[in-house]
Amino acid sequence: MVPFSVLDLSPIVEGGDATQALRNTLDLARHAERLGYRRFWIAEHHNMPGIASAATSVVIGYVAGGTSTIRVGSGGIMLPNHSPLAIAEQFGTLESLYPGRIDLGLGRAPGSDRRTAEALRRTRHDAADTFPDDVMELQRYFDDKGPGGSVTAVPGVGLHVPLWLLGSSSFSAQLAAALGLPFVFAAHFAPDLLAQALELYRERFKPSAALSQPYAAAAVPVFAADTDAAAARLFTSLQRTFLNLHRGVPGLLPRPVDSMDALWSPSERAGVDRAFGEAIVGSAETVRDGIEAFVKKTGVDELIVTAMIHDHRARVRSFEIVAEVRESFVTSGASAA
Repeated sequence: MVPFSVLDLSPIVEGGDATQALRNTLDLARHAERLGYRRFWIAEHHNMPGIASAATSVVIGYVAGGTSTIRVGSGGIMLPNHSPLAIAEQFGTLESLYPGRIDLGLGRAPGSDRRTAEALRRTRHDAADTFPDDVMELQRYFDDKGPGGSVTAVPGVGLHVPLWLLGSSSFSAQLAAALGLPFVFAAHFAPDLLAQALELYRERFKPSAALSQPYAAAAVPVFAADTDAAAARLFTSLQRTFLNLHRGVPGLLPRPVDSMDALWSPSERAGVDRAFGEAIVGSAETVRDGIEAFVKKTGVDELIVTAMIHDHRARVRSFEIVAEVRESFVTSGASAA
C-alpha cells in the first residue's frame, strides 16, 4: 500500500496570527504521527502574509522536537535563496539532533516574488540557473569525506541526509533522474505536466548510492469532511487564497464561504480550477475513490497530502478521514497502487 505523508505551510488564518499557526502545525504533526503518516514536510515561502513557515529549518526543528517517530523535513527548501553550505549546516544540525528522521526536499523556484528573492540572496540573481551545481555541492557536504578543500559543513559531513528534488515541470524530474534521487511532483498547485514529468523521471533514472530505483511521489490537495458539501465549503478557503494571489493581493487564509459564484469571473474560475485540477474534495467515500484513481493513474510510490483549511479542528479531522481511507484500503485487501 502506498504510504501517505503530509505537506504543511503553517497557514496564518484570518483572525489568527503566526504564533497560533506554528502551534497548529505542531499539533497537526502530532496527529499525523498518531495516525500513521510517514513524514511531515514544511514548505518555504517568503513575503506571504498567510504563511508562517518562512524560516523552514527552524520550524522543522520545532516539529521534530515535539514529535517522536514521524520523519520531518522540507517540502521544500528553495535552494536558490540559500548557499548550499548554509543548508548543509542547518540540516546537518537537524539530523544530529533528530537522527534518522530528517528529510531535505529541494526546490528550484524562489518561493517568492523577484524583489523578495533578491533581498534573500542579493549576490545571486542567477541562482536558479546554478541549481544543478548547488544540489551536487550540497550532496558533497553530506558525503563521508565532505567536498574536499578547506570548507566543511559541521555538522553535516558523513550524515547522508536524504535529498529529494521537487518540481512542477520536467526540469527537476530530469535532474532527479540523472542524480538518482527521489522526486516529488507539485500537483497541489501546478498539475499540468504531472504525467510528462513522472514519465521522464522513470525513463531516465540512473541508480545511485542514494537510490537503486526510481521513487516518485506527488503532492495533492485533499479536503475531507463528513459530506461532499462540507468538504467543498472547506476548499473555498484555498480557492480564495489562489484568487487573491492571482489578483496580486495576498493575505491571510480566508474563511470558507458557501459559494464562490459572486467572488470570481469565469476566467478566474477557470484558472483556479486548472491549478487545482488534481484536488480531491469530498466525504470519505469520495476521497477514497479519488485517491485510488489518482494513485492508479500516476503509479506514485507515495502520496503527500496537503490541505489549507481555515478551522484547525476541521483540518485535523480532514487528515483523520484520509488516514481512515488509507486504512480501509489495507483492511479490505485492496491496493491503491
